[in-house]
Amino acid sequence: MGLLNGAERANAHTLLEHQRSAWRRQVDYVARSSKFYSSLWSGVTPPEDLDHIGRLPLVDKEDLRAAQREVPPFGSYLAASSSMVTRVHRTGGTTGEAMNLALSASDARTTATVGARSQSGSGLGPDDVVIHCLNYQLWMGGFTDHTTLEATGATVVPFGVGNPRLLIRTIQELGVTAISCTPSYPAVLAQVLAEDGIDPRSLGLRLGLFGGEAALDVPGFRERLEETWGIAARNSNYGVTDVMCNFAGQCTEQNDLHFMGLDVLYPEIIEPESGQSLMWEPGTRGELVLTHLERDCQPLVRFQTGDIVELTAIDTCVCGRTAPRFRVIGRADDMVVVRGVNVFPTSVAALINGDAELTGEYRITLAGPGPYDRLSIEVEAVHTPSNPEQARAHYDQLAERIAVTARRDLRVTAQVTVVANASLPRTEGKTRRVVRS
Repeated sequence: MGLLNGAERANAHTLLEHQRSAWRRQVDYVARSSKFYSSLWSGVTPPEDLDHIGRLPLVDKEDLRAAQREVPPFGSYLAASSSMVTRVHRTGGTTGEAMNLALSASDARTTATVGARSQSGSGLGPDDVVIHCLNYQLWMGGFTDHTTLEATGATVVPFGVGNPRLLIRTIQELGVTAISCTPSYPAVLAQVLAEDGIDPRSLGLRLGLFGGEAALDVPGFRERLEETWGIAARNSNYGVTDVMCNFAGQCTEQNDLHFMGLDVLYPEIIEPESGQSLMWEPGTRGELVLTHLERDCQPLVRFQTGDIVELTAIDTCVCGRTAPRFRVIGRADDMVVVRGVNVFPTSVAALINGDAELTGEYRITLAGPGPYDRLSIEVEAVHTPSNPEQARAHYDQLAERIAVTARRDLRVTAQVTVVANASLPRTEGKTRRVVRS
């Protein structure tokens, strides 16, 4: 079926007809070629009508892990012959076993094209020189995201991670205008620049393209980043590794994510606990479920992403795109239940970023599997008085202030520990905000 040219601006009728045709072809391919789904759908006739896709069972990450354990290396859901696999990636395994990801040449082209819609929508274009600072070692965010940047027409510098001083020098020498990285990585660079007496704004970057973390949606974080670096900070790179590394991004007119891949992905929102499908309308909040409408190697049908999202708009944006907009509220597996109250790390981050005396860095530590009667949070002070007694008093004052705010805004009891500036880890990849011991 292929991609629909200009899908992010297509009218609803054109897009729906494309989706329905693509689904009829894809469901037949999956039923014939995927041992995983032919077994899962045993006794069930897959519907040709996309409107009835909810009759099919949901699939989650553990199902895929089990399939790869049983049939290594790519799992029984590999629908193409191994000779069609032209690229292999692996997930980091931070939330479980690492997964092997296979792409055909067609899969790779589709991924690059859809990802470029997000990067272009965020303002990257042929006149830019963008330096890409994600891990190229097997991780999908490295080389595959590099191809999405190239597909915008921009000049791409494949830097990867490590050696921040060389990165800074490269930005200066090559006239780099944009940086692609995780939202937490600029803090690593800012520390090095501060040590060398360099103002981040002097590097001349105009655009920050971020992904991998939800930090830009936290009130105050984006503003701090833009003020420090003099850039437009945009979430240009939202994706689900098992599905597609980048299919949503912010445009230059607003801060919600445009769903840029509706010609090759079919989204649903479900109630996480019951699995019930929810209405596709503004204000709906639940777990995002995705189905490939175009995929050779590892096609997925009704895959539970684990991301809790809120659909915010389905009308045409000021930017001219018809692609619906949504926000990521948090990860279902990062949600912490404290005395019956659901708390997401992004809510904690909003508290931290709202206090000018804190750096915005934080870490939540959970002891055991729960249930929990309080939230244990470490935060960083911007300044530490040189006098030890004054420092302790300052820290105690900050801790009490955050605890009071947590009781008021989150309705939970928080045990807050304040530490000195730069005490919490800064990372070049995804920063772990929730640590379970």
